[in-house]
Amino acid sequence: MRPRPGEVLHFSEDPAITVFRPHVAATARQPEAYVWAVDDVRAPDYWFPRQCPRAMAWTVPGTSESDRERILGPGGGERVHAIEYGWVKRFLSAELFAYRLPATPFRPFGEPVPHAHVAVEPVEPLGPAEPVGDLLELHRSAGIQLRVLDNLWEFWDAVIGSTLGFSGIRLGNAAPKPPRPVRS
Repeated sequence: MRPRPGEVLHFSEDPAITVFRPHVAATARQPEAYVWAVDDVRAPDYWFPRQCPRAMAWTVPGTSESDRERILGPGGGERVHAIEYGWVKRFLSAELFAYRLPATPFRPFGEPVPHAHVAVEPVEPLGPAEPVGDLLELHRSAGIQLRVLDNLWEFWDAVIGSTLGFSGIRLGNAAPKPPRPVRS
């Protein structure tokens, strides 16, 4: 599920939204009220149930071959998304919808590389919510490796210390970080 030219997308488990109004999200790091949406590049970040914690990594022009092999692995393609086993049933059974929104009122958001698009005025969808469908198939057909782990934190630490591009969403919902082994 990707936006068409002139569109951005908003993903939701609610299929009945008629107007998107600016608000301060519960997870916001800024006080401004926005309507949030994503472009084609960042749409795959939201092919998950809303509350599902996920750690994502992808190649960028400066990615080293060693980081690519270490984190994406042989046959791993250009991108990997990781979730925890505790979220697999919800991932497989989620009913996710996409709203197509006009791109005109939105501006890129995030530094140094935008990760979303925001609008400061109410936005009406271009049509009714569209079912996204099978999230696993969406990942497969986009060539995105989906990795299932007991715990995201070791993977996340490796990703953020690498030369890959990355994003972590809803990591506060992940299982607690395991304690480090005590060295004697």
